[in-house]
Amino acid sequence: MTQTATLPAPTLSTAPFTIYNPVQKDSVTFLRRTDGRCSTLVDVELAPGGGNGLHTHTAYSEEFTCREGLLGIHLDGREITLRPGESALAPIGSVHRFYNASPEPVRFRTEIAPGHRGFEQGLILSYGLAQGGQVNAKGIPMNIWHLALIADMTDSRLAGPLRVLNPVLTSLARRARARGIEAELLRRYVNTTA
Repeated sequence: MTQTATLPAPTLSTAPFTIYNPVQKDSVTFLRRTDGRCSTLVDVELAPGGGNGLHTHTAYSEEFTCREGLLGIHLDGREITLRPGESALAPIGSVHRFYNASPEPVRFRTEIAPGHRGFEQGLILSYGLAQGGQVNAKGIPMNIWHLALIADMTDSRLAGPLRVLNPVLTSLARRARARGIEAELLRRYVNTTA
């Protein structure tokens, strides 16, 4: 039987709460969750070597502001290094990723505008899966249903040659919802009825 990791129940209040990914060794503190009228605001502590793959979003932009260390940003073919106090905006539709190429942790703030409830839930869900041992060494869900649901929930689309997989992931996410997999994952890891 698979062990599950229950995370604190998030609310739409402004009370911060932190989630931790034991595989990637990073943490995210939710400073503000969307209520449909405001943006999502998170602080991230990214371990050395950490980051994500190239992707796009169709529903929101992401603004990254470095708070401590050096934050690498790939944005539409350009490599940018942010120092404390510097920001970069990844507009809707841009191909982007963030990463930490330094030997020290980097801390940065990300504002998602407009706020996106699926992004929030998907991030909490993916960290819950990591705590439950259900992701690989790169933090990617080992279960294809879980991977497809998180990609769809967070409005994250693969970029580059892998973009040909986006329709497949969208279809799998639809099937996973029909099978009740999303509802079960939200109940188990996100622990909210909202």
